[in-house]
Amino acid sequence: MFDYLIVGAGFAGSVIAERLARGCNKKVLIVDRRNHIGGNAYDCFDDYGVLIHKYGPHIFHTACKEVFGYLSRFTDWRQYQHKVLASVDGQLVPIPINLDTINRLYGLNLDSFQLDKWFESRAEKKEVCKTSEDVVVNKVGRELYEKFFRGYTRKQWGLDPSELDAQVTARVPTRTNRDDRYFTDAYQAMPKQGFTRMFEKMLDHPNIKVMLNCDYRDVKEWAPHNELIFTGCVDEYFGFRHGKLPYRCLEFKHETINKEWVQPVAVINYPNDYAYTRVTEFKHLTGQEHPKTSVVYEFSCAEGDPYYPIPRTENAELYRKYTALAERTSNVHFVGRLATYKYYNMDQVVAQALTTFAKIVGKTRQEALELKTEPRITRIHVPMNAELIPLNGNGNGNGHHENGSISNGNGYSKRRGRASAAEVLGMNGNGHSHRNRKNGNGNGTADRNSLVNDGKDKSASRE
Repeated sequence: MFDYLIVGAGFAGSVIAERLARGCNKKVLIVDRRNHIGGNAYDCFDDYGVLIHKYGPHIFHTACKEVFGYLSRFTDWRQYQHKVLASVDGQLVPIPINLDTINRLYGLNLDSFQLDKWFESRAEKKEVCKTSEDVVVNKVGRELYEKFFRGYTRKQWGLDPSELDAQVTARVPTRTNRDDRYFTDAYQAMPKQGFTRMFEKMLDHPNIKVMLNCDYRDVKEWAPHNELIFTGCVDEYFGFRHGKLPYRCLEFKHETINKEWVQPVAVINYPNDYAYTRVTEFKHLTGQEHPKTSVVYEFSCAEGDPYYPIPRTENAELYRKYTALAERTSNVHFVGRLATYKYYNMDQVVAQALTTFAKIVGKTRQEALELKTEPRITRIHVPMNAELIPLNGNGNGNGHHENGSISNGNGYSKRRGRASAAEVLGMNGNGHSHRNRKNGNGNGTADRNSLVNDGKDKSASRE
């Protein structure tokens, strides 16, 4: 019997799972359709040993000390200030638009005060900015809107900026100084050993079971639980009762290149050229040293895995109908970008998950963060000939499996495959535990994954 069934092993599901298990001593089962944890933030090694982000670049940044402090429990950080260039008129210029962008593009030598007046002279002032087009032309005028925003937005969203809510382009600032950082948050860093390693540490608890490659609907009946945390698409949960909520999808073309570097910065945007929106070179993000490099070309599309809720008025109205259904559904908590149909950054999802946990336990978020309990210990009788499968074969504490894994020589290794559903849960087809089932000789037997996940000394095999 599980206290909670959590659907989705990304940020929302993993954060709540960790807090429920470590903070409240609850038994948790996480299920995910994919074959890995970490959601879209999942990183892995390509065939040449270069660490890549499978689902496009994920750059962590936040202004929230609480969120950064919480994630710091599971990772050390590599300081990283994200910079982006845009390919415009045959030049690579900083984006967000700043003083250097304008001076390079127009061959000028303006200072910050002059640039402010330069923007004012070209802006088309709007009394109310209702659309993404309104936001940009109100700030910098139509020419820069055409050069930097209109084409990129059309590729990214499949819609003209005049058809999108103001929030889309409002996320991108315009500066009159030379600050070429994409973000200005107080905390900007990348997990030192990658996002997947961070998620592994987060979920490393004897009360947490993880099932991959499965749909929660296939297990919810035979994996009994008290409450459900749902981080998938809210319209799907309710069987698309009011119709499908529109999402924008992405496709990725990964390429490993036999050069040490190919781009001056991690990301180059292509607002007007090519079918792809941007190209990312991962080594800028990860800090990995490797003679080869890996890039990804990002294409936006209408079909595929849902990534971005499309911010339009009619979509918000449709979501409100699903919100009403969610509020009437007992013992189910909807959390995350897909479940709440919001265009959230990673830190915002973490904050939302922590807030949801605090509501579940009836405490403030700060109090909920400080909760810590001792795990339940299951006594297992192991026969002398049982095969123990350590989580880290050589005990070096790097958190990656050595049995059946491939090291790339820099301290990382590829992750081995996961156990089957029956192994993970230690259950038979009726939902009952078989880890202590008699083997006919009067000796108790244990399945190999139960030894990994429920053993008293499990924590000693990991960092």
